[in-house]
Amino acid sequence: MNSRFRSGIAAGVFLLAAPAILFAAQQNAPANTIEVTAKKYEFNPSTITVRQGDHVKLAITATDRDHGFKLDGYNVEQRLPKGVPTTVEFTADKPGTFAFRCSVVCGLGHGKMKGKLVVEPAGAAPSPNP
Repeated sequence: MNSRFRSGIAAGVFLLAAPAILFAAQQNAPANTIEVTAKKYEFNPSTITVRQGDHVKLAITATDRDHGFKLDGYNVEQRLPKGVPTTVEFTADKPGTFAFRCSVVCGLGHGKMKGKLVVEPAGAAPSPNP
């Protein structure tokens, strides 16, 4: 076998393996932490934008009293004790827009304490979080 042929085979094997290597690296990539505050009657930010496949890590702090965080479509529900940063982690594996809300009754405006998670398809250009 001549050296040109061997190097051609090596390049071909690399090109075939590269997508799998890149996919594995993305799956093991560390999550970026998004800081969120919860207070009567809002989440800040109220819109969180991520990309499909991202490992999402939210650090949520309830600043005025106990609240909760419930994310539709991802089976995520977490109590948020006042003043204690609480970590919520999940993989954004489904594209679309998903509502989140306070899951602990916190007063007359409790029903307005909502937000949305926007999961952009994997091939879309990223949008910045506010």
